[in-house]
Amino acid sequence: MEEVRQHGLVHVHRRGPTIRKIVDAFYPKVAEHPDLKPIFPDDLTPVADKQYLFLTQFFGGPPLYTEKYGHPMMRARHMPFPVTPKRAEAWLGCMRRALEEVIPSQEMREVILERLSGPAHFFVNTPDDE
Repeated sequence: MEEVRQHGLVHVHRRGPTIRKIVDAFYPKVAEHPDLKPIFPDDLTPVADKQYLFLTQFFGGPPLYTEKYGHPMMRARHMPFPVTPKRAEAWLGCMRRALEEVIPSQEMREVILERLSGPAHFFVNTPDDE
């Protein structure tokens, strides 16, 4: 697992088409998820394009997102939306399902999800309704 953790993410970013496939598999799941759909626009194309740029950079590739939009400041960019713990988990669940479709290695999927889990929970800015 450590080798995958150290070297695998470098291979993910070198495969731009792989990141595009992940994003393309991910957003239809978001669009259908009852907890996520309300906080996303109807047209997910611009969101998916930004996600591709960000993930390429996040996984060690060229700073595509920064070059186009400036510093990611992801927590600040998510503040206008009510991100709850339940929504963070829903987001990760959609990503898990997308990765299962695109990444054959379970070990690699686990590393990617582990890497995305921290930011997903860091963006939480609203408690779950009780």
